[in-house]
Formats: sequence, C-alpha cells, structure tokens
Amino acid sequence: MKEFLDFVKDHYSTEPGEFIPLHAPVFRGNEIEYVTDTIRSTFVSSVGAYVDRFEDMMKSVVGTKYAVATVNGTSALHIGLYSLGISDGDEVITQALSFVATANAIKYTGADPVFLDVDKDSMSLSPAAVGFFLENNCDFKSGHLVNKRSGKKVKAIVPMHTFGNPGRIEELKKIADRFHLPIIEDAAESLGSFVKDKHTGTFCKLGIFSFNGNKTVTCGGGGVVVTDDEQLSKRLKHITTTAKLSHPWEYSHDELGFNYRMPNLNAALACAQLEQLGQFITEKRNLAAKYIQFFKNRNENFKNEIPNTTSNYWLNTVEFQNRKDRDQFLKETNEAKVMTRPAWNLLNTLPMYQNCISDSLENSRYLSDRLVNIPSGVKWKG
Repeated sequence: MKEFLDFVKDHYSTEPGEFIPLHAPVFRGNEIEYVTDTIRSTFVSSVGAYVDRFEDMMKSVVGTKYAVATVNGTSALHIGLYSLGISDGDEVITQALSFVATANAIKYTGADPVFLDVDKDSMSLSPAAVGFFLENNCDFKSGHLVNKRSGKKVKAIVPMHTFGNPGRIEELKKIADRFHLPIIEDAAESLGSFVKDKHTGTFCKLGIFSFNGNKTVTCGGGGVVVTDDEQLSKRLKHITTTAKLSHPWEYSHDELGFNYRMPNLNAALACAQLEQLGQFITEKRNLAAKYIQFFKNRNENFKNEIPNTTSNYWLNTVEFQNRKDRDQFLKETNEAKVMTRPAWNLLNTLPMYQNCISDSLENSRYLSDRLVNIPSGVKWKG
C-alpha cells in the first residue's frame, strides 16, 4: 500500500497530507478569456457564438458531419433515444455495469432497460451476451422485434464505453444490424478514445458525450449528440430548443420539445478545454503507462485497453482478486487522502430497476466486486 501511495503522491507532486482527487478539472488554457468574452457579449444563454463553435469543434474532433450541444450527457442520451421513437412500452438493451444516467435516460422515454452482461476485459457490453439474448429470447412479429418473455418491442441497444475504454462496438453493430436495431453509443466517458482509427461514438446511428466536471474535457455541465444523419441532426436541434418555430417575435411550438440546449457560458469553457484535448490525452496515457508498469508484477490487474483500441484512460481502473482486498484498498487509500472509488452498484440492484429483465450478469457481478478507480486526472500543478 505504501508503495502505491508514494507512487501517486510523487506523480502529482503533492505536499505531505495534501488531498489527491480522482479526476480534478484543470484550467490552464483560454478558459478565463472565453468565458469573460461571453459575459461581455451578454449572450450567456443557449444562443451565442461559442455554442456553434463548440459544435463545429466536436464535429472535427470525432469526425462526424453533425453535432448538437446539450446541457449534459444525460439529456443528450435521452434526446437521442426520443428522436429514434423510443417510447412507453418499449425495451432498450444496455449494461448493468454503468452509471445510473444510462438507465435513467432510457426510462425517461417510458421504455424499460434490459440489462445484459459485459466482457471482463473491456468492461463494456458483451456482443456474445447481446447475440445470445436476441437469438434465444426475441422473435419478429408484424415487423417488430419482440421480447417473448415480456411481450414488449425491443427498439435499440445502448452500449457504454466503460471508464473511457472502448468496447467491442464493431461486433455489436454487426449483431444490431442483423436484428435491425439502432445503436446509441453512450460514449460519455470516452472523448479521445478510438477503435482502430475511428472515434468512439461514431460507429452507429448516433453517439453521445458528456462534459461533466469530472470528465477529460469539462464545461461544468454539458453534453453533445453526434451523427452523420442530416435530418436527424435537424430534428435533434429543433426538439432541444423547445421545438420553437422561427419567427421574428411570436412564440410558436409545433411539438413536444425540451429545453436542452447548452448555454453559451458552458460552451465557451468547453471550447477552451477542447483546444487542450490532445495534451490532456497524452498526459493521461502517460500516467496509464506508468500504472501498467507499477502493477505489472502485483496481484492486482490493471485494466488495459483491449486490442485494436486506444483508450483515453478517463478513469484508470484496477481489478482486485476479491472484494475483501478491494475494500481494504479503498479504506486505506481514502484514509490517506488519496481518492479511490469502487465501480458503480449494478443498475439492476437499484430499487427502481430491480424488476427489469436481465441475464445472469456473471461478469458484471464479478467486476463490480473487484474494480477500483484510482487517481487519473492530469497534473494540476508542477
């Protein structure tokens, strides 16, 4: 334990007794300049030059034709599902090892999440588990894929790139295409991550990213939906701006809309942060490389990127041999003011999702008992 604590404290050049966070935001670029410019312009809400600039920057970063900025990643995922017609009585396949927002966004549409297992190495939704479920539990009826157990229509798949490590999205897409299901990539944590030379969030109908305060790039709160579908992007922008029709003075709305557009203040911060994305990723991958060497001959297993992927290592993750060892590590590190955290409680164990359909979740349960996130942010000093 002492070796780990000394390693982390040395990396972050901290003073004795100084707290080391899991992933603190770092502002060392044009953040103050851009935010001040926004305040002086008086355009601090969802209309402003920085919102458009942010969307253009995101298109360039991830390589899609369109990007629609939202107030946070959860709203991005909700509006993505809503735009594809997911609604009350439907089901959406996702993973139980995820942040609660993934399931919440599904539930906001009225649909129910179906929780399937992850792969142990990627920690993300398992193509084998999805394929098995669809082949053995679903039939096509009147042009719709129906879950034989619930009688509900299965409408989409939402895989999440866990802790920034890309999952097997290409294999998932092949299965989804076979069953005529759209995929919404929950790439909230994986800005700067790639499968081969293609950015996460860009493999399917649409993808979403988060810019929460603890993300690789942050603007306090923010999200974005990316797509190559022009008509879908126009609809997303329309319904995220309360479905308001353009008019010089009248307030006219033609359908149910959402007040989900990103404010210009947040977008200004996001633009300044995006300018530093390359440097942030380089520093984070360098830290991950040091962790890989540190844990090389130890009992703990550092969760490395799987073949043919490049991870942003948003949250570096270690797998312990059992829950007892994990809990002892969590206790000692946090008492030493080095912030570490376990993986989320599996979503199917939460009160509001306990009645949802799931498979055995064998790998998910195994990982949930053993995973720990360790300090992963770029250096904030030194």
